[in-house]
Amino acid sequence: MTALAAPPTPPPGTEDRPRRSPRRGGRAGRTMHGGRLSYAILAVALLFSAFPFYWTIVAASRSNAELAKVPPSLLPGPNLIRNFEAVLEEADIGKALLNSFIVSGSITVGTVLCCTLAGFAFAKLRFRGRGALLAVTVGTMMIPPQLGVIPLFMLIAELQWVNQLQAVILPGLVSAFGVFFMRQYLVQSLPDELIEAARVDGASTARIFWSIVVPIARPGMAVLGMLTFMAAWNDFFWPIIALSSQNPTVQVALRQLGGGYVHDQSVIMAGTLLGTLPVLLVFGLLGRQIVGGIMQGAVKG
Repeated sequence: MTALAAPPTPPPGTEDRPRRSPRRGGRAGRTMHGGRLSYAILAVALLFSAFPFYWTIVAASRSNAELAKVPPSLLPGPNLIRNFEAVLEEADIGKALLNSFIVSGSITVGTVLCCTLAGFAFAKLRFRGRGALLAVTVGTMMIPPQLGVIPLFMLIAELQWVNQLQAVILPGLVSAFGVFFMRQYLVQSLPDELIEAARVDGASTARIFWSIVVPIARPGMAVLGMLTFMAAWNDFFWPIIALSSQNPTVQVALRQLGGGYVHDQSVIMAGTLLGTLPVLLVFGLLGRQIVGGIMQGAVKG
């Protein structure tokens, strides 16, 4: 029979030491858990953030007399459908929603495309005057938009675009913030080695942009698109000047609600709720992709 080998003798002084199980991943593998204070702060922040929207629902489902009571009721009422009908009677809210979708969608697509192109040029292309042009572009963010209203209105009047949607769409197709945002994103996320390798393979600048830049910049483009859509949807200052009540956006149409000696706040809140729901729907559909894209870009970077 073959004799079994004896187990190795531990070094002297280590017989009584407790054995430690191996840790996988070290500190990087540990899962972070928030404490009770963190969850309490998040709950309070959620309450303060969601209460205005909840109050809009309550006010839209009550009558104007019920809203004037002290203290007001904090529960939804039975007048939501009636107030919606009053909104449809006082303003062409359906046409306004369609116009807002056209305006916001066109501005979003144009801003994301143009700002990504400009951001790529400022971030990775070498040309004379790049720093000066970037400084001028960023400097325009300090100019109040109200200063350009009169010459802009004179321009669209000369083009006979007053009360037409292109008068609202074209001035918002490019933003200085979007150019600067995409430039900063591409500086950090786009390695120069990828562009140099594509140049060696004979790729043109347009091919590099569509095949390399756009896939890498997709998370930043999603964030910029969401911010641009919300800003264009909520814009009131320029649409109220360029458009009329016969061809309005949502914000212009809401101005027509609740007229009279005493403003009907319940009808105004019902119209506000109708104008807010599409934005919440878009964010609900795209929010997961936006957050996931941001996290994926952060991990790759």
